[in-house]
Amino acid sequence: MSYEIYLMKKNKIFDPNAAAKKNSGIFGLPFNIKDAKCILIPVPWEATTSYGGCTSGGPRAVLKASHQVDLYDLELKDFYKSGIYMLKESPLIEKWNIVAQREAKKVIRSSAHLKQPSLKKALNKVNKHSNKLNSWVYTETRHYLDSEKVVGIIGGDHSVPLGAIKAVSEKFSSFGILHFDAHLDTRKAFEGFTYSHASIFYNVLTQIPQVTKLVQVGIRDFCAEELNFCRSLGERANIFFDLELQKKKFEGITWKEITKDIILHLPPCIWISFDIDCLDPRLCPNTGTPVPGGLDFNEAIYLISELVRAGKQIIGFDLCEVAPGKNSEWDANVGARLLFKLCGYSLLSAARQR
Repeated sequence: MSYEIYLMKKNKIFDPNAAAKKNSGIFGLPFNIKDAKCILIPVPWEATTSYGGCTSGGPRAVLKASHQVDLYDLELKDFYKSGIYMLKESPLIEKWNIVAQREAKKVIRSSAHLKQPSLKKALNKVNKHSNKLNSWVYTETRHYLDSEKVVGIIGGDHSVPLGAIKAVSEKFSSFGILHFDAHLDTRKAFEGFTYSHASIFYNVLTQIPQVTKLVQVGIRDFCAEELNFCRSLGERANIFFDLELQKKKFEGITWKEITKDIILHLPPCIWISFDIDCLDPRLCPNTGTPVPGGLDFNEAIYLISELVRAGKQIIGFDLCEVAPGKNSEWDANVGARLLFKLCGYSLLSAARQR
């Protein structure tokens, strides 16, 4: 069904050149769940955040900021006509997040050994609620994958996509992950939390064998244990450290050449996991753990566009760690535009596979 016929059948009047209507959907678009090709699942979760906070407000802030995004894209044209729909936030997740955050603070703030009964009880409660969250994300993602939708997860902290990646692994027997981040996120049960935001790719790589390749870009803050874990994986993991990327650029190697090298390490099917702190912190100053350095917005978008141009299939994505500032909408503004591009290139990639 064409976009125009869809509007006629739904008796909808939509002007893509006008301002987004109040209380409209993501990017002000007129689609419903059934007719949208891309479904966005908000996961307002930040139970184990150990430094800055507010990432649970990320999905809501991105939704609000998305109404300022103009719909025509110079490269992707009017891709939005394929349909993008963002689900409403689940009150269950909000409830679980409140409980898990409260218990996690007891553990994080204490210097006592975790075997102390009260701390052990708090830790177990956090892990239990985190596990419930993973199951919820898995079930939601699986449902929309079965309906042949492109699925995107909007966090929340970076622990949230585990369930989605597990769901994807049941549809794709072998795939890679392109991981944009300032951090390796391969700590084992950081601060005792099995499903810490700092442990997402330790959990992915130890629990999901279908992930045959992890390519990490923009990395510039990590511990020795994380690095040793990644190196122990051999060819299963490749790290493109920010320091090395910047050195290459200083020495005259173009971003196009660098991008080509990154893409060579990726298999045909790719999940994109984008922690916004991969970007230069001037673009995301309120994110939980900002680190000097990082990619420029257009460098990240160019890499994603070249990925699609090279014939790789984007099988889903997540965007995490967008934290709205108290007096600034800048992080959400950047996050909304990053989300728009992720939706666009994912839909373009899906269309090329048909």
